[in-house]
Formats: sequence, structure tokens, C-alpha cells
Amino acid sequence: MQAFAEADTFFCFVELLSGFRDNFCQQLDNSVVGIRSTITKLSQLLKKHDEELWRHLEVTTKGGVSYWPTLLLIVAFSNYLGFPEPDTVPFLIQINPQFYAFRWITLLLTQEFNFADTLHIWDTLLSDPEGPQETLLRICCAMLILIRRRLLAGDFTSNLKLLQNYPSTNISHLLYVANKLRGTLTG
Repeated sequence: MQAFAEADTFFCFVELLSGFRDNFCQQLDNSVVGIRSTITKLSQLLKKHDEELWRHLEVTTKGGVSYWPTLLLIVAFSNYLGFPEPDTVPFLIQINPQFYAFRWITLLLTQEFNFADTLHIWDTLLSDPEGPQETLLRICCAMLILIRRRLLAGDFTSNLKLLQNYPSTNISHLLYVANKLRGTLTG
């Protein structure tokens, strides 16, 4: 069967990518099948499974120490101009899931993991009866859950760096956590 290995590999690759083609059509970006909808589904999955983490990432991620000089300048300049000093300085900054999930989804996690781990993930994507799209979203959600403690403790800058440079992890455990999320994706 080695004679057909290349053809079989190409067939699997085409099959995998065919499930994601709508993410690459600009005309579909704002439709129910486009990339924005896909990222929204990931957000909904995280909200359903870990609302505290979802809220921290999407609603109230706090600016860290690096923001204080800018905030102090704003308050000082406001005082200089005669504006009253606010009771609290608003420094809530949203980590838009597009900042990290767009790359995760469109590149099928190839930039987050080494080649062997990527093959393991792709094998799971191809073999899951729920289909590659739903499986990928569960894996992405599991990735967030696995670094939950660090995300909750982090500020905007550290969380964005963490999400854009995902730490090394045990892929078998990641896929186990993703499998536990099975059947929880809402459409």
C-alpha cells in the first residue's frame, strides 16, 4: 500500500481543508459560515464551559503595570486642562478572540505546535465523527482552559503574548480535555 501513500495523503489533506474553505472566502466573513462566525462559536463554547475565563478575556481583562504611565499622563493632562479627576481610572481592555483564534483556526494550529504534535491533532481532526470544524473549536477551547490559571492572573499584554505564543503542552492531555467538551458546541 506504500504505492498509494502520496495519493492517500493528498486525499486526507484535501478532505481536511474542504471543511474550512468558508473561512477563506472574504464574501463569507460576516455570514453564518465565515471566519467571524467560527470565532464567535469558539467564544460561545468557552463561555458555556468556563464563563469566568471567557469574561476575563473578552470583557474585563485588566491593563497591567505597563499601562500605568499612560494612565497617569492622561489623568495629569486632564487635570491640567481643568477636567475633574475621575473616581477610578477606566483601564478595561478586551482581548478580542481574533487576536489569537484567527491564526489558530486558519492555520489549523500548525504555528502553535511542533510537526509531530500537529500530525496528532490533524489525525484527530480527520477521524472525529463530529467533523474537523467542531473538533478544531473544541481543541482551541481546551487550549484556553489548559492555561486558565495563567490567563486569569495575567494582564492584557502578558495574556496576548501567551495566546500568540502558546506554551508547550502534552498533546494527549489537550485532546483528552477537548474530547470532554464533546457535544457542548452551540450553533
